[in-house]
Amino acid sequence: MQKEFVQLINMGLVLQHILLKCLLFLTLSCFFTQHVSSVQRPCLDSERSALLQLKESFVLDRSASASTSAYPKFDSWKLEGQVGGDCCSWDGVECDDKTGHVVGLDLSSSFLYGSIHSNNTLFQLHHLRKLNLSDNDFNDSEIPSAIGNLSRLSQLDFSSSAFSGQIPYEVVELSGLEILDLSSNDNLQLLNPSLKSLAKRLVNLKYLDLDGVNASSMVPRSLANLSSLTYLSLRSCELHGEFPNEVFQLPNLQILRASTNKFLHGRLPEFNKNTSLEEVRLTSTGFSGELPESIQNLKSLSFLGVANCSFSGQIPSWLGNLTQITTLDLGLNKFWGPIPQSLFNLVNLQYLSLEGNQLIGTYNLESFLKFKNLKYLQLSGNKFSLLTTPVMNVTVPKFTILTLAACNLVEFPNFLSGQDELEFLDLSANKIHGFIPKWIWGLSAQTLQALSLTRNLLTGFHKPAVVPPWIKLQMLDLSSNMLQGPLPIPPASIYHYSVSNNLLTGEISSMICNLPSISELDISNNSFSGMLPPCLGNLSKSLSVLKLQSNNFRGPIPQTCEKGSQLREIDLSQNKLNGQIPRSLVNCSMLELLNLGNNQIEDTFPSWLGRLPELKVLLLRHNRFHAAIGKPESNEFPKLRIFDLSFNKFEGSLPSHHFQRWEAMKVVDLGKLNYLQKNSGFQSPTTYWVYSIPYSMTMTKAGVVTKYEKIQDVLVAIDLSSNRFEGGIPQDIQILKAVQFLNLSNNLLSGPIPSSLANLTQLEALDLSQNQLSGEIPQELTQLNFLEFFNVSGNQLNGLIPQGTQFGTFESNSFEGNPGLCGKPLSKKCYPEGTSPSSTSMSQRDDGGDSWFEFGWEAILLGFGSGAVNGLVLGYLFNPMKHKWFVKYFGRKVQNRRRGRRN
Repeated sequence: MQKEFVQLINMGLVLQHILLKCLLFLTLSCFFTQHVSSVQRPCLDSERSALLQLKESFVLDRSASASTSAYPKFDSWKLEGQVGGDCCSWDGVECDDKTGHVVGLDLSSSFLYGSIHSNNTLFQLHHLRKLNLSDNDFNDSEIPSAIGNLSRLSQLDFSSSAFSGQIPYEVVELSGLEILDLSSNDNLQLLNPSLKSLAKRLVNLKYLDLDGVNASSMVPRSLANLSSLTYLSLRSCELHGEFPNEVFQLPNLQILRASTNKFLHGRLPEFNKNTSLEEVRLTSTGFSGELPESIQNLKSLSFLGVANCSFSGQIPSWLGNLTQITTLDLGLNKFWGPIPQSLFNLVNLQYLSLEGNQLIGTYNLESFLKFKNLKYLQLSGNKFSLLTTPVMNVTVPKFTILTLAACNLVEFPNFLSGQDELEFLDLSANKIHGFIPKWIWGLSAQTLQALSLTRNLLTGFHKPAVVPPWIKLQMLDLSSNMLQGPLPIPPASIYHYSVSNNLLTGEISSMICNLPSISELDISNNSFSGMLPPCLGNLSKSLSVLKLQSNNFRGPIPQTCEKGSQLREIDLSQNKLNGQIPRSLVNCSMLELLNLGNNQIEDTFPSWLGRLPELKVLLLRHNRFHAAIGKPESNEFPKLRIFDLSFNKFEGSLPSHHFQRWEAMKVVDLGKLNYLQKNSGFQSPTTYWVYSIPYSMTMTKAGVVTKYEKIQDVLVAIDLSSNRFEGGIPQDIQILKAVQFLNLSNNLLSGPIPSSLANLTQLEALDLSQNQLSGEIPQELTQLNFLEFFNVSGNQLNGLIPQGTQFGTFESNSFEGNPGLCGKPLSKKCYPEGTSPSSTSMSQRDDGGDSWFEFGWEAILLGFGSGAVNGLVLGYLFNPMKHKWFVKYFGRKVQNRRRGRRN
């Protein structure tokens, strides 16, 4: 026993000795390895020189890099002989230990500014394998073709660096590339070479990011051959056609992003169990169909974003099996039915969006508070109701974004009072009534950037009369409630502020001028009174939209615009403002709409406004303007499309000399339908919020005062009615070929109706009533195929009313008050009872035989059809109710039909 014990001890000593030897060997190996590696070769003189010349080719500009971790890496680059003169030790430079060649260059986020060309010494570094120039500003340079000199590249990152133009063919010849990132260069194109040629040649790619690059092509099926691809991002690439399902099945693909390609369509495929997808983003594409059940096979899926597509059906209950998912964005689709209970099993959710669908049911808001990790919750715009109950002794998630618009809420959810990390809160379009609670004004005081309470039943404020404590608030919308009292003053950080359509009263405090960042101010449709603060002009360098209409403001218009003004829309209509138009408006060089209608302004025609290069809409109706309109200045009103001087005291002849200068009214625009609006947005720490503010106006259309909540950018209208214009209608008016609405009624115009009005082929409404016009109605006006409203009543016209086409649709009141007119639709016949036209006249008609009869009926039927359809179109465009059913069933067909005729 003792012998065995001794033997064991000896064996242990032997083992210990062996282990010590091994440890010593490893230690010496590490020492010698470190010693050898520390004697690596220094960088080559030629490459050091190339790098120093590269440094000299740029300037440092701190605005050139957006990253908060950016710093000037060039600061460590020294000349030979100085401490740190070995380029292999410089920031961003990586060398090969054995050869000393520069093999890696990372100058990302280095504040670099300047252009880069093929003669840059960068392209002398022929041994480069990795090149990163991201997050700099290369001043819209094209990617130099000399990039082909770097044939050893395996990694190339030019993202967010202000490159532009066509990506050179040399990039797709870098056959060793494994990582290619050209994203976030707004003006970069991949057209020739194309995305298809890139996919065919760069077969070793593992990472491809082309976000924002204009590829303008279909997604090539050859992408499915890139078997090593793990990351593919093609967002905002102008892609179209059907997305190939084979790409979803790539064996190593983990990240797939194809968002914001609205003409790209497809359906999600059947997924295999071995598919490794972790993230799928298809937001704002044309993908459709139901969600396939095989999505359950994606065991690693953590992000599913299919918002703003055309997916339909019920939200499947099996989604509750994707317990690893953290982001589920199903918003703005066509999902219907109830929210499946299984959805509440997704305990790891951080982002949930179901907004903008057709989901139904009644749910307790507290159910959504069980997601303890939830930061983003968007439930707005469905057909369900949310019930609120007091939340007591429950840990509530800290929300960053919470949107509960149109959820039939009747009170403020009480759990909100404990939220201190909110950035965006939307409670609009609910039924919340009563006073806004005091705690709202301190809600997330350090983080809140947007608060919308519009379209509720709120009546007032539980708060002290001080500026709210929010330090980052950019958007505050309290519009369309029943709020009473004085104007609340928002914090100095505000960008967009609206309290329109309330019952607010009192004068506007000069404190409103202490908002240095405000861009959009809308206090319209209230009962404010007093004079406008003179300091408003101080805001013109930040303000772009100023809406003060439909109040009781009086006194003169303050000097609104300073040089450098950003104002695009000024609406002061329907007040009691008087005096003259301030000449400072000539400084509003970006102004697109000026509405001073329905005031008490006494002035002559402000021809000097013609210098405003962007002005499209000028409305001076219902004021006290007077005198003749003089001759124009050169290049007057180059973009003017809507011109309303009605209900004033202008006199003299119609401003025919001005007609000749209105260039925008001479060209018929058959382009895509858009609206006049200001596109806007603001940046929060996590999201960039985009929205638009449509321009609005009030005009008389077909004798009816009509509110335009939106203005089509193709609309062209002239209203000179209810003035004292005299003389004839000038022939020059025919050059304004884009005019759709022309109203010259209630003036003192005389002479004949010019037949040249038939050249205004876009006319939809022509009102010449209540003048002193004489002669016959020109037969040529029957050629106006879009004419839906025509009124010449109250003149001195005579002869036969033209027949056929649109004229067959007009009622008798369009012609009344002209004793000399006869024929349909008037009861007065053109021939005495019992007589008929002369036999000569009859024989002339008979010469045409049946063809005359057939042509006449064809014209009448065509005119009736066009009038009926176009009548429906205008009924929609100018009816404040704006029936959605009309748009759904007629809108697209009518628009296509009309454009087809014009072509």
